[in-house]
Formats: sequence, structure tokens, C-alpha cells
Amino acid sequence: MKRLFGFALLALSAVVAYLLLWPVPISPVAYTLPPASGYAGLHAANTRLANLKMIDLRDEVGPEHIMIGPDGKLYTTVASGNILRMAPDGSAQEVFAKTGGRVLGFDFDAQGNLIAADAVRGLLAIAPDRKVVVLTDKVDGDPIRYADAVVVAKNGKMYFSDASTRFAPKDWGGTFEASVFDIMEGASTGRILEYDPATRATRVVAKGLSFANGVALSQDEQILFVNETGKFRLWKIAVAAQGLDVSQPNHLSSVLLDNLPGYPDNLMRGLNGRIWLGFAKPRNPAADAMANKPWLRSLSLRLPRSMWPVPQSYGHVIAFTEDGKVVADLQDPTGAYPETTAVTETKDRLYVQSLHAHGLGWMPNSE
Repeated sequence: MKRLFGFALLALSAVVAYLLLWPVPISPVAYTLPPASGYAGLHAANTRLANLKMIDLRDEVGPEHIMIGPDGKLYTTVASGNILRMAPDGSAQEVFAKTGGRVLGFDFDAQGNLIAADAVRGLLAIAPDRKVVVLTDKVDGDPIRYADAVVVAKNGKMYFSDASTRFAPKDWGGTFEASVFDIMEGASTGRILEYDPATRATRVVAKGLSFANGVALSQDEQILFVNETGKFRLWKIAVAAQGLDVSQPNHLSSVLLDNLPGYPDNLMRGLNGRIWLGFAKPRNPAADAMANKPWLRSLSLRLPRSMWPVPQSYGHVIAFTEDGKVVADLQDPTGAYPETTAVTETKDRLYVQSLHAHGLGWMPNSE
């Protein structure tokens, strides 16, 4: 019995030592979060996003970003790394391009080039003839590790997010793993970059963001709207900013939407001045509770992946105006269409973006 007790004590000591001391990829920092408001008030639970119609993408998964191109066709990125092109009703599907990386966001420039934020390769230009060129993969000699979203201004300048300067998807098992590590660490190393095709120069517009994600321009193109996924908020940042640290008091940035009910992901300009925002996941009380407990976040990453504090799927997209007024809130509490990262709005349809959906969801546009 003593021997058995000794073995049990040794095993328990080994488990405790592993949970407390085993190296993890993150060096977590403490931060504070306001109490989650949940699905109430402006974001009261509803089912307006339920029962989406589906476009079969055959064997492709995860239409993460969707746009109607200058040729009138619908383009979407998918998890395989392909960029698909099709008619707006989903017919005539083809692989338009494959970059060799993973494109998360894209826009089109005045010449019809598809400008892609590739999480593996950086900022790319894909010509109508499908030739792929790397525009930039460094800023001031520092690698762009996690290009995420991009928007092209009328003057040709390109604004894009580098979600994390700590965790590159190519080094950490993919975009999902790298995003989890960055948000769990909480070091706020994300930044917004500008690429000027006229000078081929890349500069830092703003930094200090906890997983810098979706990017959109104001109608006068003087302001960038930026989703800060890890802190559940959306920023307004002046395009004229230069190396701005948003964590410090300044007059060039401000929080427009704060304490959101989920992890904000992509931003897409819609019709009639609307901007659409999607939530990849709802907030998780267990994860929120660890904000000021760095040691607990380290411990959680020593557990099996199935025990990581990743929330369940919950479909949720909103639309807001440039002054921060929420004008639409569509939800599906069942999460049947997972990780609703934003909406692409046309006169006839709302296409719903997703990280992992098996198909492209849409609904008639009734507004």
C-alpha cells in the first residue's frame, strides 16, 4: 500500500510540475476587461441569421472573405488556400488563383488587380491574368508575420492589418493556432500598415492592438476602422497617423464600439453608408476571467487542445454607421453556420463570410 501511495504521489507531482512548469509558446501579460454585457439591449438574442440559403463550394471549406470583383463575379478565399471565382448565384465556379499561402482578406485596385493579405506571404497583387506578385513582406526590415485584412484607397494606397508580430501562422500550425496564441498572450503586438505602390514604401500607421483584424475606410478616406479582436472593440484611427501606439493617449485614435459581445473579425462596407462587422466567436466567460491571471492562461495551454477555452459557435453579424450607431443585428444562436466573420452586401443578397463553413451562406437583402 505504501508503495502504491508513493507511485500515486510521484505521478501527481509529475502532473503538477507539468501543469506549472512545462514550456508554452506564450508569455502572457495581465490586462483588464469590462464585464461582458452579453446578448442584451442592442444585441438581444434573435434568429435573424438562421436558415441561411447555401451555395455548394464542392470540396472547399471556409469562405473567409467575399467580394464582388470589377468583372461582376463573386470571389472568395477558402481554407485550402485557393481563391475561388464564380457567378453571384454560385454557378460557374473555378479556382482563380492559389498563392501558396492563405489569403484572409482582399480588395481590388483601380487596375483590377486583386490585392491580397496573405497570412503566410504578406501583401500580394494578383493580376487579372492570375500572375502573383509580392508587394511587401517587411516593414522597416521587420517581417510581416500575419497579414490579415486589406482595403485599397482611391489614391492607390493600401491599408492592411498585421494581426500579430509574435505568432506567424507558418510557424505555429496555421492561422487558427497563431490567433489563439496571440490572443491568449495578450501582449497587443498587432499593427496597421500602409503600402504605397507609387513609392513601394511600407510604413506603420498604428500599433499596440490585441490581434489587429478587419480594416475599412471611412467615406472620406481619412479614417480607418479597425477591429481589435482580443479586446472586443473597434477603433477609429486617422490614416495620417505615423507609428501611433493606440494604448497611449492621443488625438488620432479613439474607440468607436467597445465591450462587444464576441470576437470581432472582418469589416466590410455595405450599402447606404453601412459597415458590416462579424463575430468569429462569442465571448467566453472562462477566457474573460483569465485576463488578469497570466499564469492561468499558460496553464490552460498545457491542457489538451480540446480543453482550450475556445467558445462554441454562435452566428452573429452587425451593421453600424460611421458614428457608431448599430443599425442591424443578425444572429443564429445555434451556430449552424460557424464563425460568421462578416457580411458582403449587394442589392439583392447578404453573403455571410465564415472561417469553417461547408458552403457559402446567403440570405435575400430586404433592406
